[in-house]
This record gives sequence, C-alpha cells and structure tokens, in this order.
Amino acid sequence: MYNELKEVIAVRMVDLIEKKKQGQVHSDEEIKFIINGYCQDRIPDYQMSAWMMAVCFNGLNQEETFYLTDAMLHSGQIMDLSGIEGIKVDKHSTGGVGDKTSLVLGPMIAACGVKVAKMSGRGLGHTGGTLDKLESIPGFQVEMDQEHFIRQVNDIGLAIIGQSDQLVLADKKMYALRDVSATVDSIPLIASSIMSKKLASGCDTIFLDVKYGDGAFMKTKEDARRLAKTMITIGKAFHKDTRASLSNMNQPLGCAIGNSLEVIEAIDTLQGKGPKDLMELCLISGSHMLVQAKVVSSLEEGRALLMEKVRCKEALSKLKAMVAYQHGNVHLIDHPDQWIKAPYCIDIYPQMTGWCQDIKTKDLGTLVMKLGGGRQTKQDIIDPSVGIIVHKKVGDQCTQEEALCTVYASSLLEESMIDDIRQAWIMSTLPVMPILSVEEVLQ
Repeated sequence: MYNELKEVIAVRMVDLIEKKKQGQVHSDEEIKFIINGYCQDRIPDYQMSAWMMAVCFNGLNQEETFYLTDAMLHSGQIMDLSGIEGIKVDKHSTGGVGDKTSLVLGPMIAACGVKVAKMSGRGLGHTGGTLDKLESIPGFQVEMDQEHFIRQVNDIGLAIIGQSDQLVLADKKMYALRDVSATVDSIPLIASSIMSKKLASGCDTIFLDVKYGDGAFMKTKEDARRLAKTMITIGKAFHKDTRASLSNMNQPLGCAIGNSLEVIEAIDTLQGKGPKDLMELCLISGSHMLVQAKVVSSLEEGRALLMEKVRCKEALSKLKAMVAYQHGNVHLIDHPDQWIKAPYCIDIYPQMTGWCQDIKTKDLGTLVMKLGGGRQTKQDIIDPSVGIIVHKKVGDQCTQEEALCTVYASSLLEESMIDDIRQAWIMSTLPVMPILSVEEVLQ
C-alpha cells in the first residue's frame, strides 16, 4: 500500500514538473502540494531539483510567487512579536562585500525610538554574515529564545540574533538544494526565500537593500530592480509596508572587509567618523524606515533625526546596550584600538599612477575568505582578525606612493596573492566618476 501511494505521488509530481516545463501556471493547491510534499520527504530531492530548474527557465507569475511564499512561510514557525510594544521594523540586505549596515543602522533606528527586532544569517563564500561580525566581539551571544528576544527589544529597542531553526523549514531544504543544483539565480525563488523569512520574523514593516554589481548576487541593475519589485509586491500582498533600495556593489561598502575590522568601522561610523558611502546608505535607508514606522512625516525629518542621534552619541549607546545585553565585551566598543589585531599588516601599492576605474569586488571578498575571514563550507572556522582595509575606491586618484589597501593576515602573503589583490584594482589614465551607494528607492 505504501509503495502504491509513493507511485501515485511520484506521478503527480512528474505531472507538475512537466506542467512548469511547458511554461504553464500552477494553482495555489499545486504549489502547496509541492512544498508540503518536499518538507515531509514525500517528494525527493531529484524531483524538487527538476521543478526548480523548470522555474529557472520559465519563471513564476505574480500569483504563483505569492502562493510559493505563502506555502514556504507556513512550512514552519511564525514569530509572534505582539509582546513587543510599538511598531517593529526589519531591514534585509541581499548581501555584499563589506556590508556592515545592520551594525550601524540598527542602533541608529533604535535611538529614534523604533523597535528593531532582527534575525540575521551567517556568511558563506565571498559575502560576510552579520552574525559572524557580531561574534567577533568576545563573548557576544547570537542565540536567544523568543522570551528573552522580546524582553531585550522592549527594554532597549534593539536585538540582532540568529534565525530560529523552526522558521521557514521549506527554505532551509530548498536553499541547500538550490546551491548544488544551479538554481540559485531565479528571481521568484530568491524573492520567495527572502520574503518568507522576513514575513515569518513577525515585523510590521520591511526595508530591503537590493544590491547589484560585481560583489552582489544580482549582477545588473535591471535584475536588481526586478527582484526588488517582486519582493515589494509580495510584501504588499501580505499587508506589510515594504520598500527597497537599489545599491551599487561594484566596490566594497565602506572600507573594511573582514569581521572585526567591519565592527570597528561600524563603531567609527556611529561616532560620526565612518566612510561617507556607508553613512549615506544608512541615512537613506533609515529615513524610509522612520517614515514606515510613522515616527516622522518626511524623509528630510528622518534624516535630520538620525544625524542628531549619531551626533549626540545615542546611537552608539544603543550598540553598547545591545552588546551588553548579549554578553559581549562592551569595553571594546569604547576602545576599538584594543581589539586583537592580525599579526601581519601588509600595504599593497599600485603599479601605475592614475584613477581607480573599477574594483573587482567579488575577488576581494574571496581573497578575504581565503585569508580565513570567511567560509567556503559551513563547517569552516573563521579568523575574525583578518581582512582588508580599502584606501582607494572608484574615482579616487592613485599614485605609486599611496597604498591601494592594507591587508591584515595571520601569515606572510605569497607573492601570487599580493598580485591577485593588486589586480583587483582596474586603473584608468583619465578621471573617473565616483559611485553612488544608493541609486534609487522603490516602494
């Protein structure tokens, strides 16, 4: 009887694979059947891979993407944040080299009286993860049960923790399968993955930073805009105020790449001394988030409030309060010069004078991973002290007497790696326009 049932299910799944292969439209019931069957191990990996490949080729329409997000959302636990007073805001970045935005923006928003209840992930490959950066603070705990999470957000307005294993179970299985079946770069699959997790996290508003370029998963601005619009549509269908910025990842965000180096840069930014592109991205994103939370009535008012919270050090105090609540070493926030440094510090110089035309951002992220600052597999151990500080960015004039970057490493670098790092900078003999960190915001 069991074998007969398996055969019926297999035939039905085959029919659904064929249907999508022919470019036909799934019903809500069919999407639920696929997701529930896969989560309950009634549909094997090879059939799910075939269906996702058909989606990569033929896509999902707006209704199908909504059905997929809804089915994934209800495949696991949904966080109940009703115990947190006031509007809860969430921000998500699609990932990029040097992206430490949450470490700056979260405290800035919390200092304005808005609740930031955020669940983040770890890094894999050339992009760093927020949790890895926070764990470079000695003692910092990213695991927390829901009761303590709600209490911390009510008390200080801010918490950043690891994602619960019980949220969006379908995404955990599908994400791992997409990685090994060449089905990562499908906009409906990316959008449903991100939005199911954001919706399951229980916040009232969502702001998305969709990155494109060499250091991002979306390579073109057009693809980034399509992804952003798809996620905004999903958010609105679930009655969530959802907005998205398009930001350029053809150079690292800020100057620091590497876990503890990025935390130190976040501290500098909250002291008003950070890189202009990082601060500008936080001000633009934060202004929209404050409007979403109905704390201000205009973007200009939001920007002014955020700048004031940095100037008077209230935003920095929120970071310190979060670190203290989550058992991190607060002393290092006040004294970032006392962080443990990598034993080797190497300056890399250009081979010609000119202007920085382009930076191979993904290459730099991969090089930091090879230094020990990231993971090639989920089991890899991270060295939080290694990384790169970028001194020259797109549009900057470069001379052979000025370093392009400084590398922090646990051992001496081989000449081949020094050459690889140097070649990440593409030089021009003519002046080059600098890059805007945020190019537009969609809503």
